[in-house]
Amino acid sequence: MDSQSSATEVVTIDVHAAKDLINSGYRYLDVRTVEEFKKGHPDVENILNIPYLFITPEGRVKNPEFLEQVQSACSKEDHLIVGCQSGVRSLAATSVLVSAGFKDVKDIGGGYLAWVQNGLAATKPKEEL
Repeated sequence: MDSQSSATEVVTIDVHAAKDLINSGYRYLDVRTVEEFKKGHPDVENILNIPYLFITPEGRVKNPEFLEQVQSACSKEDHLIVGCQSGVRSLAATSVLVSAGFKDVKDIGGGYLAWVQNGLAATKPKEEL
């Protein structure tokens, strides 16, 4: 995959590499909806939930304030790992952040589903345990 045509270079890593980076100080940015986040998310220390899309009766709608919200919570120098449910939204969100000048942003391939499938620790609401 040597596509130099894309303006933004997005680095996608697997969940094990992501977990190692998070343990070394990277911040996990979960770009799923608040509802999805509450149903379960990676059990990591430095986690932030800022939705990239909203689910509306009309379908999925991009969060118009996504970039602003990330910029108010994070510095462009921060080391970020971006994850979603299956890897589609995080790829788009990572691209937006890289284009905006964030220096070290990585996308998790496979998202939260891959995280759980690989047996990594997740937090779920008590009533679902």
